[in-house]
Amino acid sequence: MSIAVYPGSFDPITNGHLDVIKRTAAIFDKVVIGILVNQNKKPLFSLEERTEMIRRVTADIPNIEVYPFSGLVVEFAKEHNVNVLIRGIRSTTDFEYELQMAQINHKIDGNIDTLFFATDPRYSFVSSSAVKELWSYRQDVREYVPEYVIQKLQEKESEK
Repeated sequence: MSIAVYPGSFDPITNGHLDVIKRTAAIFDKVVIGILVNQNKKPLFSLEERTEMIRRVTADIPNIEVYPFSGLVVEFAKEHNVNVLIRGIRSTTDFEYELQMAQINHKIDGNIDTLFFATDPRYSFVSSSAVKELWSYRQDVREYVPEYVIQKLQEKESEK
């Protein structure tokens, strides 16, 4: 069985992330989405909220599993018996960073390889950070995130 890990913060999940997930799911028997607990970031959505969002928006993709993790992605991959990491690339800047991370991960564990997906041009400028910033200025982000994420953004706004 071929299995890949797609790690990220997903705060929130975007249509660009979903595009990579769907393309990965078409190639691999199983895709494990790893939601990173990054101690250096203050996420808008809790780990539980991000997990629920991803499970909800990927519910129609049968070969997806979603798990939170902290620590090194290499260790998370080993826990799931995975040796392929998936990364989306929007720009040359992304590529330079992701190439360095791929090389570090491979150095830590020589069995880990990284597969890069070029982002669909429709999403090449979309990031979770951009979505959050646009939303904070009351801009319409429906083009960039699934409808369920819009609902969750509205709920966050109501909590303030």
